[in-house]
Amino acid sequence: VSIVSHQLRSPLSNLKWTLEVMMAAEGEPRPAGREKSKEENTEYFRILKENSSRMQELVNDLLLASRIEEGKLQAEKKEFSLDELVKDVAGEFAPWTQASNIKIVVEGESGIQRIVSDPSLVRQVLENLVDNSVRYAQKEKRENSIMISYTKQGKNVRVEVQDKGLGIPAGDQKYIFQRFFRSRNASRQETKGSGLGLYIAKAMVKSLGGDIGFESREHKGAKFWFTIPY
Repeated sequence: VSIVSHQLRSPLSNLKWTLEVMMAAEGEPRPAGREKSKEENTEYFRILKENSSRMQELVNDLLLASRIEEGKLQAEKKEFSLDELVKDVAGEFAPWTQASNIKIVVEGESGIQRIVSDPSLVRQVLENLVDNSVRYAQKEKRENSIMISYTKQGKNVRVEVQDKGLGIPAGDQKYIFQRFFRSRNASRQETKGSGLGLYIAKAMVKSLGGDIGFESREHKGAKFWFTIPY
């Protein structure tokens, strides 16, 4: 409750502050010919949108975590193109990666065309892993890259997301899939995470009949992987 309250309080405070500034500005007399610029309005609305989105994401994660706890997370399997899904996810992050000078590279085994699984859950797992790689990139590096790859491994498909980011301290690694846990170096760099992403990803992979894991060294990046039946 303490962690969730803290995560909600920050965007709520920003919403309240922005609305107060906008309302105060409306009530103030303006010098002749001095109207509120379009740029001012745009920035205020950007702040409102960004913080409401943060709250929505957190609430969605909490509801999903609740469904997992109650055993209500179910997979609906159907045939889909893994290659298209992976490329779609990489494209979603393009605005953020370009702004942070991060390059996303996708490599897939040519023999894998279509698989049978739950595309919605696979997408959410991959989005969580890529989001972490983007979020915790070492921004001072001139060149940053994230590699998304998938290969056939027996009766499974193995998907990997490898980055050159902060990495995970050895002492934190055994807790990384626990609810609300965030490693020390991640907490220092980024305050917006809820600590639910990897917990949710693990539950989703398990519901698909697969497994999930990682390899990491602090300051040397991380490679997260998951397998799902082919």
